[in-house]
Amino acid sequence: MAEESGYLEPSGDRVVAIVQNLDRDVERGEDTIMLGYGLVLLAPAFAPLLPPSILLPLMAITFAVSASAARWHFYKMARKLNNSLAVLDHSEQAALKPIAQVFEEHPQQTLAVAFNPLKNLKRTWKSILGGLMINPFWGPIFYMLGVQFVEDKHFFVLNKAVINVEQKIMPIVLRDE
Repeated sequence: MAEESGYLEPSGDRVVAIVQNLDRDVERGEDTIMLGYGLVLLAPAFAPLLPPSILLPLMAITFAVSASAARWHFYKMARKLNNSLAVLDHSEQAALKPIAQVFEEHPQQTLAVAFNPLKNLKRTWKSILGGLMINPFWGPIFYMLGVQFVEDKHFFVLNKAVINVEQKIMPIVLRDE
C-alpha cells in the first residue's frame, strides 16, 4: 500500500518527506551491498570446513543474490519516486529533479543482461583473466563482483544526489541532527 502513494506522507513538507524517505531507502540499499561484501569476507572462516570447489561458487552466489536484491531495491525506489512526483506541483518536482535524473541515467535492465557474459565482454574477459591467474573457480566470483560494483556505483551516485538535494532544501536545524 505504501508503494502506491510513493514517498509522500500526509502531513508536513512533501519534498522534505520524500528526501528523508529516499535517504532511508538509499541506506538500506547500501546495507544490502555491504552485507554481500561482508558475507564473502567471512568465507575464509569456512575454508577448513568446505573445499574450494564448494566454497568459491557459494561466494559467487552470495554476490549474485546481494547484487540482485540491491538492483530490485534501486528500481523499487525509482517507481516510488515516480509515483510521488506525479502528485507534486512543478516547483516541488524541480527540487527533486537531480534525484530523478539519477534514475533516468540508470534505466532498469533485466538481470539477464547483467548476468549474461556475452553482453558484458569486458567484465567477462577480466573474470577469465583473474580466474587464470588465481584459480578457475575464482572466475565466477570476479564476474559477480563486477555486477556488485555496478550496483554499488548506482547507490553511490544516488546517495550524492540525495545529499545535494538535502543540503538545498533542509532547514539548518534538521541538518545538524
